[in-house]
Amino acid sequence: GTITTLADSYEGKKLNSPNDLVVKSDGTIWFTDPAYGIESDYEGNKAPREQAGCFVFCFDPKTNSLTKVADDFDRPNGLAFSLDEKQLYIADTGMTHGPDRPHHIRVLDVNNNNTLSGGRVFAEISPGLPDGFRLDIKGNIWTSAGDGVHILNRAGVTLGKIRTPKPVSNLTFGGPEKNRLFITATNCVHAVYVSTNGAQFP
Repeated sequence: GTITTLADSYEGKKLNSPNDLVVKSDGTIWFTDPAYGIESDYEGNKAPREQAGCFVFCFDPKTNSLTKVADDFDRPNGLAFSLDEKQLYIADTGMTHGPDRPHHIRVLDVNNNNTLSGGRVFAEISPGLPDGFRLDIKGNIWTSAGDGVHILNRAGVTLGKIRTPKPVSNLTFGGPEKNRLFITATNCVHAVYVSTNGAQFP
């Protein structure tokens, strides 16, 4: 096989360290670009930061163009579209760099031209951070946290938690029915069957 680089720079400057991504039904690729991978050798390779901040981008494979769609995040991280793709949820994990910095999920409106507007705080996650998260078929958000997985409804109200011994970094629904939740927690991987189904596409 071959590897094709779709984007590694923006306006002539190297991207920081692209983190999470999601593909919209129109084929566009949306991703966050925090600086975790270049801030130390722990999560990547330490290097000077060329971008002026940590941004969210949209790549359009039809035009081979990369567009900055959000520039007001501290450390943008996990992201996922609402079921109708009219909203985009994005985690901000700036608290990794200080206790008074963000540890929440924001929700932004997706406009017809694939720009974003709004950006209210949907939910603060505590303890820990909302790193990776997924939606189920009812539109509930299943997010990573310091004590496990938190399940939030579309109003941001916590419906329940799945406790884990160690902090969770990411999760996904899998299995033939997408009703088995796979959870990465520090140096462990957990799997649990749940009473709903993941909303991944296809």
